[in-house]
Amino acid sequence: MISFTLNKKLVSVDADADTPLLWVIRDHVGLTGTKYGCGAGLCGACTVHVDGKAVRSCQTMTSAVAGKKVVTIEGLSAKSDHPLQKAWIAEQVPQCGYCQSGQIMQAAELLARNKKPSRAEIIAHMDGNICRCGTYHRIIAAVERAAREG
Repeated sequence: MISFTLNKKLVSVDADADTPLLWVIRDHVGLTGTKYGCGAGLCGACTVHVDGKAVRSCQTMTSAVAGKKVVTIEGLSAKSDHPLQKAWIAEQVPQCGYCQSGQIMQAAELLARNKKPSRAEIIAHMDGNICRCGTYHRIIAAVERAAREG
């Protein structure tokens, strides 16, 4: 059994230590907001926070989060009213929507440590989170809006 805090709740899962966190979140716990994208940590669809740091859950082994705090898109805000979530809607960011939870979690890490990032800082921080629909200009606008209105 591996225990960690997931979205402010202590969970214990019966999973192999080398099981990727992504599959523990989705298959053992049943939270499906974190998406499988590439399985190689290259696209960012599976991004979650571990002790406040954005990580690729497909490449993070469950043993690495024992005793730590993990936050998924479901835990970002109890009422889905995080400034980024509201900005995502206002800026009409999603097309297919598949990458959006990972994009939001990546952006949330930035805004947690830098309340007013520059456009260049946003672009640099979001680099590596891939949107197959190409809504990058709307993603940047949403992060800028969240920083302004958050």
